[in-house]
Amino acid sequence: MGILKSLSAAGASTVMHGLIPAEELRTKAGKVSSETGSPVSFAAADLRDPAAIRDMVAEVVAQHGRIDILCNNAGVQYVAPVKDFPEDKWNAVIDVILNSTFHASKAALPHMLKQGWGRIVNTGSMHALVASPYKSAWVEIRFGCTTQHSM
Repeated sequence: MGILKSLSAAGASTVMHGLIPAEELRTKAGKVSSETGSPVSFAAADLRDPAAIRDMVAEVVAQHGRIDILCNNAGVQYVAPVKDFPEDKWNAVIDVILNSTFHASKAALPHMLKQGWGRIVNTGSMHALVASPYKSAWVEIRFGCTTQHSM
């Protein structure tokens, strides 16, 4: 939430996404907007669903007329030794952390190219540098998503 607050405090119109119920998201967006004095809206999308991600990006562009900065910062975690790691949990982690980064970037990029400017920032975590036991999905994914891409 720090990135969103910083951009909002600098005067940017921001859109918050979260892996929480829409009502909680609405409340958090309102709180940040009150704190920063800039408009903060929210978008709910299932980040495991590429079509929902495309729709979310299209909704942001329709609402704001453009998309200048995309911060891919979503994360979920499941902790278990590899031998006990359920495949559905593995796939959910991969979909949210890795695949959604690709799909959101792919959806935003044409708008950024058309407007002649944009930035895509993919965040990592401390696990990009130091692994933790039983977090194989998180560590594997986050290690590969720690670069900043510009156009």
